[in-house]
Amino acid sequence: MKNEYEGSRYKRLTKERKKNIILNSLIGVVLLLIIVVSVNVFSGNKDEETAKPEENVTEEPAKTDVEESSTEEKEQEDSPVEETEPATETEEEPAGETVEEPSTPSKEEEVVTEGGTDSNVIRTIVNPSWEPVGTVQTGEHVNQYDGVDWDEMVKAIHYATGLAENNMTIQFLGNNGPNKSVGTVYSKDKSQIYRVYIEWVDGGGWKPTKVEELSEIQ
Repeated sequence: MKNEYEGSRYKRLTKERKKNIILNSLIGVVLLLIIVVSVNVFSGNKDEETAKPEENVTEEPAKTDVEESSTEEKEQEDSPVEETEPATETEEEPAGETVEEPSTPSKEEEVVTEGGTDSNVIRTIVNPSWEPVGTVQTGEHVNQYDGVDWDEMVKAIHYATGLAENNMTIQFLGNNGPNKSVGTVYSKDKSQIYRVYIEWVDGGGWKPTKVEELSEIQ
């Protein structure tokens, strides 16, 4: 009898021990699940807070090209317009020494008289607005009827008569005294014939002093 009792007690204890083990295992599993769920919940809350957009921030709708153009035009109309002077182009002077062109003589200042030094003269013209035509020559001047001096004499005659150089034939150009010269020229069609008196101005070049309009080439 004693052995049967002890055997049944042993079996009961064994069953209870197994129950306890199973119960403890279940409790451990439940606790583990609770921990895992808690961690996921807290992590999810933090992610939501991080990803949560800022409140009360509104984006303006993008302006269309038409709206931007209208806005720019309105701003231009409202803003004061400053008047600017047009830029003037400046011509670069070539390297080396240059000669300034004399200003066009004023016809209003011309003094015209009938006749002149001989019977071939129709009228005599003197213009106080005539200026020296400029020169590249330096030092003491002596009349030279070639080279630069010749070219500057022709320039003075062209300036006084108004004949273009490509429409002007020189019949005569020679000495008329110290630092003075006289030349007879005519147009290609011989409708304009002039005798021109010029004199040298130091630092300024040749200057017309008198023009005689001739009736014929002699």
